[in-house]
Amino acid sequence: MNNLSIIILAAGAGTRMKSEKPKVLHEISGKPMLYYSIKEALELSDDITVVLYHQASRVQQSIEKYFNNINFVIQDHENYPGTGGAVMNIEPKYEKTLVLNADMPLIQAKELKKFDLDATIVMSVLDLEDATGYGRVILENEKVTKIVEQKDANEEELKVTTANAGVYQFETSFLKQYLPLLSNDNAQKEYYITDLIELAIKDNKTLKPLIVSEENFKGVNSKYELSAAEVIHQNRIKKKFMQNGVIMRLPDTIYIEEGVEIEGESVIENGVCLLGNTKIINSIVKTNSIVEDSTLQNSDIGPMARIRPQSYLENTHIGNFVETKKAILNGVKAGHLSYLGDCEMDVGTNVGAGTITCNYDGVNKYKTKVGKNVFIGSDTQLVAPVTIEDDVILAAGACITKDVPKGSLAITRAPMKVIKNYFYKFFKK
Repeated sequence: MNNLSIIILAAGAGTRMKSEKPKVLHEISGKPMLYYSIKEALELSDDITVVLYHQASRVQQSIEKYFNNINFVIQDHENYPGTGGAVMNIEPKYEKTLVLNADMPLIQAKELKKFDLDATIVMSVLDLEDATGYGRVILENEKVTKIVEQKDANEEELKVTTANAGVYQFETSFLKQYLPLLSNDNAQKEYYITDLIELAIKDNKTLKPLIVSEENFKGVNSKYELSAAEVIHQNRIKKKFMQNGVIMRLPDTIYIEEGVEIEGESVIENGVCLLGNTKIINSIVKTNSIVEDSTLQNSDIGPMARIRPQSYLENTHIGNFVETKKAILNGVKAGHLSYLGDCEMDVGTNVGAGTITCNYDGVNKYKTKVGKNVFIGSDTQLVAPVTIEDDVILAAGACITKDVPKGSLAITRAPMKVIKNYFYKFFKK
């Protein structure tokens, strides 16, 4: 479909979302809805135009974080409101133009390829059990003869179950000729893209209906519909990983964002969240653990571990209630109840329970470096910046404020003092 231009309509306010955030920026699996329309469109065309109006600069800035080859156009909403007005004054490069909606985050390129038919207009049609709420598409001998909005439909037309899914492919020459003919002589005083269908029927142009699945062409207009769409999208993500050999325990309880990578025979247990640009390679993520923008390779974490951004764990065991952040751990064991932030730790190092890297002085962050075969006793504080060389023992309860040379024992706690019979004196027994 290299003869195809694509226009994505993203100008609406989305008032039914009941939010100050533009509808198209509400997220599904960690990415804005509009992201998915653009991502799929780019598989079919290098000429993508996104039409904006409501909070246009905010939407554009958000999307430019992900894509840098998109044309953005601001709709002349004052003079040409409506879906028809949105496609005016756009100059598609190619012979055919596909018009998508930005609130269809479940759309897939493989479905859009089916629009590549020989016709003046190819329009998407849903074949539903109950079409209530949709505009009806009247078909005769597999040809579109009429489109009618529900509020304008008569009793017979209301019984029709073929509905307008809202995605169209036009011959670009048709758009250029007929868009100036649109009228806003209606109750809303708007220019409707559906009126192009009526004009094409009137002039005996070739219209072909394309029956599409409701799942792929599901529009999102409320936060309830957003949550329903996210469930479908999550199932797609997890199905793909499991088909590629990943083991998932109770996958309905797992949340995986768009952009996460999982390789090898990794295991993802129930209640896990994998966020951002996380990468899991031949690793086990145990129950109720969170991994964000980090990499795990040949490692296991959890249950109830938190791996925060820019952590890299290789051949490492992280137990329950251990948190890392910007931690590079290679061959390390941290069984439980520790915070390891802004640090590097090398092969053979064991981190005792209650250990923390004190990486922040209230103004700046500092780094802790720990070498090989370091035994860190429980309840140890490593006050950065500090370097612990290889083959070192840090005694339990130590507060390490200076570098420790290779082969040493570091101990900072006060000597233990025992006062005999003090219990009886204190309680007067």
